[in-house]
Amino acid sequence: MTVTRGHPLTAEITDILVTHCGLDPDAAARAPAASLEELGMDSLALLELTAVVADRYQARIPEQAAQLSIPAIADLVAEAGAPPADPPGHTENSIVIAAPLSLVWELTNDVANWPDLFTEYASVQILERDGRTVRFRLTMHPDADGTVWSWVSERTVDWEKREVRAHRVETGPFEYMRIHWCYDSEPDGTRMTWVQDFAMRPQAPLSNAGMTERINTNSRVQLAVIKDRIEQVARQRAAATGVDDE
Repeated sequence: MTVTRGHPLTAEITDILVTHCGLDPDAAARAPAASLEELGMDSLALLELTAVVADRYQARIPEQAAQLSIPAIADLVAEAGAPPADPPGHTENSIVIAAPLSLVWELTNDVANWPDLFTEYASVQILERDGRTVRFRLTMHPDADGTVWSWVSERTVDWEKREVRAHRVETGPFEYMRIHWCYDSEPDGTRMTWVQDFAMRPQAPLSNAGMTERINTNSRVQLAVIKDRIEQVARQRAAATGVDDE
């Protein structure tokens, strides 16, 4: 594929490093020619970058990537060839909830009560808890065809980083499905962001592009529902205590 040197993939690689690898965006902006090592990316960060780039672009990052700048990595990805006809799916959706981060974190990570928070889930069965990680079975309400979808997922919370990493254990029609939840305080409340990376199996009823469209549509609906329900709880708690949650 033809890509102008360093653009637009430089921005996309930077976004991957910020979202998945912990890169400080301000540091990257101050030193655009710095190597990943100079930007503080360690071996674990490089492994995550390698995995995401392989999933999203079908490209390989060399072992010496730590010595390369972000534009140089973008060039390598661009030179890897044309993307597949149906590249892996990637979505990112967020919403600002008028409630403290601690409350948003509490309610959205209370997996057992997700049927009260989401409209799409009929039930949740907690299968195992191990420290910060919970494994559980989700069962959805019947779809338009009467089919009931159910699968096992696992999620690990990290309050210090204000993030959650999740993936499907029973992947069903997916080759893989990974979800990254991010929480950020803002003047108007808490921004919650869902980033999903996935690929569909060849025999799946939807292509990667088709599932991307479906996930984007459904995520916006569910985020709006969650926003409304958490804001109701925030108002109820404030009325009961006479003060806002902190």
